[in-house]
Amino acid sequence: MNDDDTLRRLGSTIAARKGADPGKSYVARLFEKGEDAILKKIGEEATETVMAAKDGARDRIVAETADLWFHTLVMLAHYDLTPGDVLAELERREGISGIEEKSLRKDRT
Repeated sequence: MNDDDTLRRLGSTIAARKGADPGKSYVARLFEKGEDAILKKIGEEATETVMAAKDGARDRIVAETADLWFHTLVMLAHYDLTPGDVLAELERREGISGIEEKSLRKDRT
């Protein structure tokens, strides 16, 4: 099994929770609370990831990054996007220097 499959499978499971009972599903509860709750959770998880990294705690870095990725997948589903959309963008950028890619983004705005 590759990483893409895991992300896609998890993304599909999360998207399927949109119509689920908020009393039985944490993800359904987040969807019910709406955009602000989802984005707040991402902010919290990002902060916890940075704190774990600053502490150099490898196990906490992995755990907090998993939480951050999970809640980012919830956000993607909220906007009817998928992990595949993000993976396609990463693939598009592959082989382009970061400096060049950033310059190209500025030109598009």
